[in-house]
Amino acid sequence: MLSDSNADDVVRRSGLIGNTKVTREDWMNLALETLISEGVEAVRVLALGQKLNVSRSSFYWYFKSRQDLLDQLLDHWRNNNTRFIVEQAGRPAASITQAVLNIFECWLDESLFNPRLDFAVRAWSRQSAEVHRVVNEEDDKRVDAIRAMFSRHGYADTEAFVRARVLYFTQIGYYSLEIVEPVSNRLFLTPAYLLTHTGKEPRAGEVEAFAEKMLAKSTG
Repeated sequence: MLSDSNADDVVRRSGLIGNTKVTREDWMNLALETLISEGVEAVRVLALGQKLNVSRSSFYWYFKSRQDLLDQLLDHWRNNNTRFIVEQAGRPAASITQAVLNIFECWLDESLFNPRLDFAVRAWSRQSAEVHRVVNEEDDKRVDAIRAMFSRHGYADTEAFVRARVLYFTQIGYYSLEIVEPVSNRLFLTPAYLLTHTGKEPRAGEVEAFAEKMLAKSTG
């Protein structure tokens, strides 16, 4: 009798594609949802196939193996959550407070940063030395992008680094503690957060424009 791994290999090499109406995006979306809601151990080919009502041969049309799927989930996390923080930190800004508001967009817009996915990947990293290494690398990239942002606005090297760490790890801690508060409350506190993170008061109109943009997204 074939083991699960050997059976998977036979199916993959057979070239059977199963139910092709199920797309790669269907597999990825379900795998992401499962990772977030149930953890990495629940991301199994057979279980996902049953939920999609297709055979495992459909899976092998898009992925080489379960490990390939896991690698692509990690790439998805890196290419979205990390990429958008880096991009937002690199946006031109007339003031450091506006630059920090650009970062704050990530914390209020899940299309830029998915906190539930970030939390799930961090939980996964406690089970895998390789994923733990990747998470540490991505944290370093995020902090370095924010550090560079502070440096561009005239902060000395050590201060820029410390402010970047405080800004970033404060938010990660916010998610880890699962703090829930209305967007309106966070927007009300934004001027105080800006002063705390930058040592400067926001310029006239900056917070108002930010609030208008974020409220439009939250109700759109």
